[in-house]
Amino acid sequence: MNKIRMMYFEKDDVLHLAISDDPEAGSVELSPNITVELNSKGEMIGIEILEASRFIRDSIMDSVQARVLRVTELQPV
Repeated sequence: MNKIRMMYFEKDDVLHLAISDDPEAGSVELSPNITVELNSKGEMIGIEILEASRFIRDSIMDSVQARVLRVTELQPV
């Protein structure tokens, strides 16, 4: 398995994760800000995230909130 390379383009707030050095043959838009890049075999070779800082912030906040909720549900009243 190839080592994942991460490139962040601050000016455009774009995060690109390169999973393989294979050339891109196509892509699939998972959401308006997330695109998966595919090689000629249809295998994922990269991910592009637009508005990356907001995406990462929101993902972290969602994860933390879910964990806090789980902890508070386990505590007796």
